[in-house]
Amino acid sequence: MSQKLVTYFPLLAIALSSIAFFYPEGFIALQPAIIPLLASIMFSMGLTLTWRHFQAAARQPLVVGIGIAVQYLFMPLFAWLSAMLWRLPMEQLVGMVLVGSSAGGTASNVICYLARGNVALSILMTMTSTLCAVIFMPFLVYLYLHQSIPVPMADMMRSILFIVLLPVVLGTTLNSLFPGRLKKIEAAFPIVSSIAIMIIIAIIVALNRQNLAFLSLPLLGAVILHNLLGLITGYGIPRLLKFDPITCRTVCIEVGMQNSGLSVALAIKYFSPLAALPGALFSIWHNLSGIMLAACWRKADGK
Repeated sequence: MSQKLVTYFPLLAIALSSIAFFYPEGFIALQPAIIPLLASIMFSMGLTLTWRHFQAAARQPLVVGIGIAVQYLFMPLFAWLSAMLWRLPMEQLVGMVLVGSSAGGTASNVICYLARGNVALSILMTMTSTLCAVIFMPFLVYLYLHQSIPVPMADMMRSILFIVLLPVVLGTTLNSLFPGRLKKIEAAFPIVSSIAIMIIIAIIVALNRQNLAFLSLPLLGAVILHNLLGLITGYGIPRLLKFDPITCRTVCIEVGMQNSGLSVALAIKYFSPLAALPGALFSIWHNLSGIMLAACWRKADGK
């Protein structure tokens, strides 16, 4: 039953997002719930992990390094190429590069969990890419846009701490102290997580309704292409290097899903509202594509 429900979640997510677009008021009021929802998902993910999972993830520095290299080498390049291919105006090209130069997003950990990837490795990669962003993001923005910007490292790390690290640590501690006690309710975690991420996507759609009014087909095409190239490269390179499919899934999701919220904030502060549009659209699309990909992998697993 849970497998069937999770399989149909992409369609339900699109339906709920459509409702949020046409009737945004109720969803906008839920904006303060985004962080608690993400934290609760991370807590439920922690309840499925033990410290052995994190020890095993920590013994894979090569995978983490490959993921970071793929993310910071290819995602900015793909963003620039996608913008050039679709002939986006300069402001939107700026926004695309900002998205491509960002660290991995916290939502990637949720999608990794739904896709039956290596959650502990995903969390480790998100934290590492966030730390690396303080160096790589200003460099990449200057390389592609010839403009330097500061990166709010303290705010980023605070978000990782309260949204990801503390809830996961708490859940993992409880599961490690009381092993086997949570098995009866573990099957409900993917459903709860999927519902939460659907609500988050709908809230993001409602919050960006006015921005989406300026949406053009070229921008939509550029965002989809950027995300698709990231997912393909994130899966393909580890697979070529003979890593197992679960690791490839994890790197794929981590590379393809960016911290688009950061790119929106930086675009508004240092460029223009139009430069924030690619990040706003990406924040919606990468969650939708991620949940669709997770559903496909779960269906392929057949369990």
